[in-house]
Parts: sequence; C-alpha cells; structure tokens
Amino acid sequence: MDTGLLVALLNPGIATVLAAAFLLLFLHQKDRPYLALLCAGYICSALGFLLQYFILPIGFLPTKLISAIAFLLAVCLIGNALVARHHRPLPWRGTAAAALAGLGAYCWFMFMVPDLTWRVLSLNLACGAVSLLIGFELRRIPKANFIDRLLNIFVLLAAANLILRPLLVITIDGPFAGYDTFYGSTYWTTMVLSHALVSLMLALTLFTASAFDIVSALRSDSYTDPLSGLFNRRGFEEQSTEVLDHCARLGLPASLILADLDHFKSINDTHGHEAGDRVIMDFARRLREAAGTRAIAGRLGGEEFAVLLPLTDLAGARLLAEALRTAFAAATIEGLPAGTRTTASFGVAARSGDEPLVPLLRRADDALYKAKQSGRDGVRVSYERPPAPGSTTANLAGTNRGFSGMG
Repeated sequence: MDTGLLVALLNPGIATVLAAAFLLLFLHQKDRPYLALLCAGYICSALGFLLQYFILPIGFLPTKLISAIAFLLAVCLIGNALVARHHRPLPWRGTAAAALAGLGAYCWFMFMVPDLTWRVLSLNLACGAVSLLIGFELRRIPKANFIDRLLNIFVLLAAANLILRPLLVITIDGPFAGYDTFYGSTYWTTMVLSHALVSLMLALTLFTASAFDIVSALRSDSYTDPLSGLFNRRGFEEQSTEVLDHCARLGLPASLILADLDHFKSINDTHGHEAGDRVIMDFARRLREAAGTRAIAGRLGGEEFAVLLPLTDLAGARLLAEALRTAFAAATIEGLPAGTRTTASFGVAARSGDEPLVPLLRRADDALYKAKQSGRDGVRVSYERPPAPGSTTANLAGTNRGFSGMG
C-alpha cells in the first residue's frame, strides 16, 4: 500500500475508531451526554482529515472550507465535552466566538486575499484559542483529581501544538508556496504525527476518566437512597464518622437531629405508596435545604431521617429542628387530598467531647422516642451526657437525664 495513503488514513482512522468507542460508551451510559459530544467531535475530526486528501465534486476550495469547518467543530465539541463531564455550564459562546473568528480569517485568505500560509495559521490559531479557553475552564473545576489534572495538561499540550508548532515550522521553513508541496512539508508531517499522538493520549485519558466516573457513580449509588436523594444508612454512618473525627481534631462542636414522619403507615394505607413517596421526597428536600451544604443528611430507613450538623451547638440544632417541623406541618404535598396534614417528630442531641456516632445516635433516638410519646409533631432534646472516658458510671447530667419539649 502507498505510504502516502497510509499517512492520509492514519488520523481519520484513529478518529473513527475513537468515535465508535465513545458512541458505544454513550449507548450504555445515556446519562453521560458528554460521551455523545466526544463521539461527534471525533467524527468531525475524521471528516476534516479525509477532506484534506479526497476532494468532493463541489470543487477544491469548497472541500477545503468544509474540512476547516469540520476541524473547528471537532475542537469545539471535544473541548466542551471535557467541561460537560463535570456538569458545569459550557463555554459555548467563547469557543464559538474563537471558532467563527478563525473561520472568518480562513475565508478571507481563501477568497479575498488567497494565501495558504495565513489560512493554515488562521485555522491553527483558532483551534488553539478554543483549546486554551477549555484549559482555563478545566482549571476552575474544584477538587480536581489526578485524571482531571492530566486531562488539563493534554488540553494545554494540544493548544501548544496548535499555536507554537505552526509558528515555529513556518519561521524555519518559510511560507507555503502551494498545495503541490504542502502535503510533503515538515509542517504537515509534524501535524499528522503530533495530532495522532495528542489525540490518542487525550482519548485514552478520557476512557480512564469515564471508568473512574462509572466507579464513582457506583460508589455513590451504594451510599445514596434513590427515593430521597440523601445518604442511606451506610453512607450516613461513614460520612458522619469522618466529619465527627474532623470535628474532634479541631475541637469543633457537632449536633445530631433524628426525625420520624408521624403516622406514615396510615398515609401509605389510605392514599397509596405513590403519595407516601411524595411525602418522603418533600421532607427530604426540606431537610436538605434547611441543613445546608456542610451537614450530612441521610434516610436511615422507611420514614426515619437523620442529619449531622458540624459547627452547630444544641441550641442551633434545636432551632433548626423546630423550623423544619413547622414548615413540614404547614406544607401542602401534591397527591394528598386538600387539608391532609403531615407532621414529623424530632430528637436532638449535641455531641459531648469526642463522643462516637453510635452513642450520639442512641441519645438522639431516646429524645425522638420521648417526642413520639408526647403526642408527636414535636421536638425533644437530650441533655444526657455520656460517661467520661475510662469511667464506669455516668456523670450527674447522664444520671439525671432529661428532655425538654418544643412545639
């Protein structure tokens, strides 16, 4: 087979295989639309390279123009896919502006002032500008892991390859006389090889990132209650233990609220499980919004919920529980008949010293039990204090524990 043909098919072949791979991934993970963007981007890349060698019946220059548009679309789609992977707003305006500016310059040097060298520079600089914009967006992603940082490095390498390499080669070899010598030039040879290398490295890193995303999602699913969107018992206990350890090291307070929906079984029996699910979701939403981002909120099972509040003392936790109780009691929940009142009971306990999660849960549960005994739709607070480390008996506060009601 002709060596020139092999070189001609190298990048379109690589791009086609990568597009097919990302398409298969998307078909099995349709909740990750960035995979579809990657597929479309690599299809455009393959088309752009093919039209550098194979001329369409519409003519030479229109074919080259379509090729340039395909390259610009490819870098925009792939770049925005990297941002979309992190569920961040896509920089479509910036990337589109850079691409359109490059396309305008490309058309100018194709039809108005024909100059192959400036057409090459216009296309490369526009693609490089898009890559730089994407690299800037990726640097703003919080809590980036190793794979995220590696992707950012490859994006910046791609930008350098698109901006610096053409400038360097043209400075050394001079401008292009025409297409007769263009495909045998140092520029084209370095472009084909460097693009293949960068494209493969970026794609392989993206495949690795997709695998990490899948593992992370599976781990998240194993820690998340699907109905409420809160942590399940396992996730709540593990996350709360970590937060309590952190608070202990820094000497920070923490409090715990347990909540139980009143007469929940009768809601299911009377209005159906779908209505019961709406009650669960409504309460979970209110709990999440009231607790804030620092809190650890979970559904421990059935109609029982818990929220760990770091940096919050007993009084603060008590006020939050009362506010949540009042708001939920006044709520109108879709699917329930007008006038149906939903309420919840709450037990609150503040951490004492380096108290572990289990005894803290027990004390809050005792307070919750008192709230249920007192007629429900109320908040009770545990004033019990656990025994000091090494002590075999409770201190005075623990021996004479009490509960104070609200509501």
